[in-house]
Amino acid sequence: DPDTFLTALYVAVDEMLAASPPVPHPGPRAGLWPSEVVTLALFSQWARFGSERDFYGYATAHLHAAFPKLPSRSQLNRLIRRAHSAIVQVSQTLAAWLGPAAYEILDGTGVPVRNRQRRGAGWLPDRVAIGRCARLGWFEGFRLLLDITPHGAITGYGLAAANANDRQLAERFLAQR
Repeated sequence: DPDTFLTALYVAVDEMLAASPPVPHPGPRAGLWPSEVVTLALFSQWARFGSERDFYGYATAHLHAAFPKLPSRSQLNRLIRRAHSAIVQVSQTLAAWLGPAAYEILDGTGVPVRNRQRRGAGWLPDRVAIGRCARLGWFEGFRLLLDITPHGAITGYGLAAANANDRQLAERFLAQR
């Protein structure tokens, strides 16, 4: 149930952030408290949303009762970027609560940075390449390798050009660990 999960997540985040004072910023106070921003950021990553737009559409349609002062999408994105250190702190605490796992899972996916059909050098021409991913098909960007516990906590990651071989990336990742 998303409502129960969101409530439990908010309570846990609020308890974790209660010890650390909020960082002051110039201008008027935002409509959301830092624990609300962190909760929305984590919920947007754990659920089935394909993009920020998809999540914001869901939030405006279904989460208005829980977050009546939900700002515009661009302001919410700015608030999430501003709360980066709090998100990292909460994520690490949640991962520690889950405890060590008996095994971990390695999985790779593509991270597109640009439409592969565009001409020109593009962004980071010396680092990106054109590769193939089962989820995206052909894309231009990076290959992301994640190390995940059975509970869903990310314990490590590796990044390479899109045309990198998954086995070689995994070997390099495990050698670095």
